[in-house]
Amino acid sequence: MSTATGEPLADRLAAQLRQAGAGDVRFAADLDELATLVGTASAPVLVTGADLVAHTAVLRHLATSPVGPTVALVLGDPPVPGRTAVREERGQVVDAGPLNALDGDATGVFGGALRVGVDDLPNLAAAARAAAGGPGSAVDRLFAGLAALGTLIFVQRVRLLVARRVEGAAELTAAEAAVTAVDEDRAELRLSVKERDDFFSTYFVSTWSPYLVRSAARLRLTPTGVTAISVLFALAAAVLFGVGGRPALVGGAVLLYLGFVLDCVDGQLARYTRNFSAWGGWLDTMADRAKEYLVYAGLGFGVSHAGLGNGWALAIAAMTLQTVRHMTDTWYGVLHDEAARRPRTATGASGGIGDRLNAASTRVQADTGSLSYWLKRTVVFPIGERWALIALTVALFNPLVSLVAVLVWGVLAFAYTGALRTLRARWMWVPVLDTVDATLHRDDGPLARLLPVVRPMGPLTLAVIAALGPAVLLVAALLTDAPDGLRWAVPVALLVLLVGGLGAGAAHNGPLDWLVPAALRAAEYLFAIAVGVVGGVPGWLIFGYVFVLTVHHYDLTARLEKRQAAPPLHAATLGWEGRSALLALAAIVGLAGSGLATLGAYLLVVFVVSVVLAWFVRPARSARASVAPVGAGGAAPH
Repeated sequence: MSTATGEPLADRLAAQLRQAGAGDVRFAADLDELATLVGTASAPVLVTGADLVAHTAVLRHLATSPVGPTVALVLGDPPVPGRTAVREERGQVVDAGPLNALDGDATGVFGGALRVGVDDLPNLAAAARAAAGGPGSAVDRLFAGLAALGTLIFVQRVRLLVARRVEGAAELTAAEAAVTAVDEDRAELRLSVKERDDFFSTYFVSTWSPYLVRSAARLRLTPTGVTAISVLFALAAAVLFGVGGRPALVGGAVLLYLGFVLDCVDGQLARYTRNFSAWGGWLDTMADRAKEYLVYAGLGFGVSHAGLGNGWALAIAAMTLQTVRHMTDTWYGVLHDEAARRPRTATGASGGIGDRLNAASTRVQADTGSLSYWLKRTVVFPIGERWALIALTVALFNPLVSLVAVLVWGVLAFAYTGALRTLRARWMWVPVLDTVDATLHRDDGPLARLLPVVRPMGPLTLAVIAALGPAVLLVAALLTDAPDGLRWAVPVALLVLLVGGLGAGAAHNGPLDWLVPAALRAAEYLFAIAVGVVGGVPGWLIFGYVFVLTVHHYDLTARLEKRQAAPPLHAATLGWEGRSALLALAAIVGLAGSGLATLGAYLLVVFVVSVVLAWFVRPARSARASVAPVGAGGAAPH
């Protein structure tokens, strides 16, 4: 087909692919030739049919999508015979094939373009060979075959921009007119805002943050640079919260709000400029948590400084609660993704309350913008709502009210999400910890691996028991006037804590075993806090030690989300049980404060060195190795 300018549509697509970042554009006469080309590829491959009319930005978004290595363009058009229908759940293709094969569950139609990651190229070649010579569209057969091989394919949707597959001159003319009618840059700016965000972010940030995004792009700021500025704003807010006084509290609230706006802008800028990197994603995750916990520290200091109570205790409680909540959020997301990838018959779905909850949740999520939709998104207390609550309460009242409000809403949200997710997880019955390195994500050390395995009780039961000993010791220490007298109970609490290690070697395939990492985090934090209270350690030092632990654990979950290996120096962190044993020894000899300070400093140094190795030293070595000349006798080839 020829375009309005007279050039073949395939030639225009080739030019657009080059503009989208493709370094080498090839035409394949058939799927056998495509399989041959794929066999020689050493980088991600972008495959399109010759019937696609789209904005260049659509192809650029597909080529640069950060959601996963293999991504398919999926259109919201009604599925029709001859096109591959798609069923999508949580942004993943869970089924693809002819319309009648999806039993009416299709959520879209394949858009005729996909990017395939390096690790999935063998599957792409196999799918091309298997689908060669069949009837219908070659690119549709290729995509359906790739999905049938079990390849994890993420979905790239088209919003505001135009992408259409055409047949004949009339459809081509209409599609070109639709493309021309849309201002591509303006659409990309609007697309930088998340399609589904939380209430506060949607109505109090994203309504004006795109103007900042455009300004940041013109100033050539990077997303990482914006992240750094947002950290400075949050740090300044924390300092003002600690200083106290109405002007400082109001000023801190304003800075906190602006810091959150910038926290949204960094991601929007990355999407607008297509400036994505694994380092930037990791840094954004870590910075978000660090900013929030620095604010908790400022509020805690402010409470104590103003004589309103034990602010550090409240700050420690808020940080511990939020971290354990985040651990459950992360692993429930992994659980849900795993369930989406499995056939429905394999999830054990057979009705019951879990089935009804799942159906109700799906209906609410689909009813975008409704009251029930916003209530569901707000009640879970997302980060925008947390920062808004802190800013409002501290500006109108004081840091004590702010921390109490965060704790109360946080506990209610944790109870709500925990109850519903437990019921839905039992219904789905999908193990997830057995699909990853459970030892890594449990954060086990050498001591846990030496302990015997107790299988009948299950790893979750053992992890919960492990948390009970430190919890009892902490409550007792808080209720007594002489907590130092409970030093004898520290080794007892440690023995109970080590019960969690008895499940290290057991299979983590129960329907609720995704809760094991969160339970072990709670157990370790409670034990460290209890040791600090029993040892009479200042609240700020206990907060600092737990803060370092949270940084270490967020590093693990960020790597899980980015599908990365363990940190370079992970073995040097000693594991949850090794760290707890050292703290117990320090408490027994009366050096709890020194133990927390020394171990915390050690872990922080290990973390920093690990970050430098993982994100700078090793990539630099790999880059040098990839460009080093090779040849006989070390000479450069001619």
